[in-house]
Amino acid sequence: MNISNKDIEYVASLSKFELSDDEKKIFTSQLREVLLYIEKLNKLNTENIAPLIHPFNITNIFREDTLEESIRREKALSLAPATEGFFFKVPKVLE
Repeated sequence: MNISNKDIEYVASLSKFELSDDEKKIFTSQLREVLLYIEKLNKLNTENIAPLIHPFNITNIFREDTLEESIRREKALSLAPATEGFFFKVPKVLE
């Protein structure tokens, strides 16, 4: 499996990674191993194997929806470190 430096730079750019020359060598080796393993998996005969929807034979256990008393807005706001009107005030997370 031949992986060029250009291939590595392309994958790194998709991932928004900046790689040093040493990291590119390591990543090239790791990516080659992954692709060789995928190639090996592609050679497996899965003709008589049914597709798997879920790896375990389990079913969901559902419960009845029940109404429960909720905390009142005033109480919730009184427990918050900072509020503004009827809202919780939190630190800015997006620029």
